[in-house]
Amino acid sequence: MGGPTTHASAIERLQALIRIPTVSYADRDLIDPKPFEEFAEQLERNYPLLHQHLEKTIVRDHGMLFHWKGTAATRPVVLMAHIDVVPVEETDTWQHPAFGAEIHDGVLWGRGTLDDKGCLAGICEAVERLLGQGFTPEQDIWLSFGCDEEVMGQAAPAAVEILRERGVSPWFVLDEGGAVAYDAFPGVKPPLAVIGVTEKGITNVQLSVEGRGGHASMPTRMDTTARLARAILRLDSNPFPSSVPPPTIEMFRRIADHLPGPLRPILGPVLKNTDKLKPVLARALVAAGNESAAMTRTTTVVTTLSGSPANNVIASKATAGVNVRIMTGDTVAGVVERIASVINDDQVHVDVVESNEPSPLSPTDDDAFRLIEATINQTHPDAVPTPYVMMGATDSRFFTAICARVYRFAPFRMSKAQRESIHSFDERIGVDDWLEGVDFYQRLIEGIA
Repeated sequence: MGGPTTHASAIERLQALIRIPTVSYADRDLIDPKPFEEFAEQLERNYPLLHQHLEKTIVRDHGMLFHWKGTAATRPVVLMAHIDVVPVEETDTWQHPAFGAEIHDGVLWGRGTLDDKGCLAGICEAVERLLGQGFTPEQDIWLSFGCDEEVMGQAAPAAVEILRERGVSPWFVLDEGGAVAYDAFPGVKPPLAVIGVTEKGITNVQLSVEGRGGHASMPTRMDTTARLARAILRLDSNPFPSSVPPPTIEMFRRIADHLPGPLRPILGPVLKNTDKLKPVLARALVAAGNESAAMTRTTTVVTTLSGSPANNVIASKATAGVNVRIMTGDTVAGVVERIASVINDDQVHVDVVESNEPSPLSPTDDDAFRLIEATINQTHPDAVPTPYVMMGATDSRFFTAICARVYRFAPFRMSKAQRESIHSFDERIGVDDWLEGVDFYQRLIEGIA
């Protein structure tokens, strides 16, 4: 798959992209377009064959859609990634500069190494390598690179519309999301190559209470802030019911044979029959901690609060922002109805600010999923491929409108500490792990038939 010189050049190309601060903001006025323009120029310098042989369409200012014509177009494939990254906070204590792209002890440090320039550069590197070999894919391949994924922007929906207008119905779509994850499940030593087959819907709700307000020297019982606080406590004390969706059941079936020796004869049969023990498994996951509990249900958390502008003024309006991650099987309407029911106070208004339904379940008993599995087995033979429910949101959720097989998997080995660095500080990727990911993309493209 290429010698040391090729690998060194590939890493340099990734470093060049990491050094460009393509930061996106929800407030478009804060976005500096120059880094995005510089990124596009650097991408063309990095991958000249890609730009020479693939048709490029600009999407929403800085997004990109590339079309690689194959020998057939009956089952086109979309490979996705995004250009933008989240801001670097001044209080973050990075060991190495966030946009320095420095390599220390075989590890490349920088914002975007995992989320998501590692995937973008990996895809481009694989395409460039194959073009250099004179390779033509057996099916059309589309590369969709969004520019505002981190702020739930409009580039991905715009790319979907372009594909729809061109009559493209993808066989499958592959975006970021899962990873070759170490320490993903207690006691399981092999890394789990988790492939997202659905993702929770993200909805933001505002709770608000209005009143007369007044001077803080003459407080009244159950004023705006007290009523809002009671509503928040009721919501916090009444979590959504837990359940075990099909991807989680399949995940436990697959890890059953990889439990430590002493536990395997005890827990193995249980995990292989989780479909018959759903209530027990759901309770166990809830008891195991917040991360596993989130795998079983819709979650709500208050993320913003506002009230009076001064310490001596009773708020005339108090608000709380609630971030809701909606589990597959639930709906925005049903979730909002339950929130209002749990709060049980007509004076607390529940308003939907932004809503997204959970993504449909993509099939696992399917040739597309089996191709991804087989490719993982080739490039990461020690890993256990398994479907799972993604907690976060990706641009790929928009592609479910034109494709029934939407998967989320970044082909990189990640420790728990690395996964925690995403959207935080000290984001980094192993150099060899990234090169392994490039091999994954190359083999995947070669295997598309």
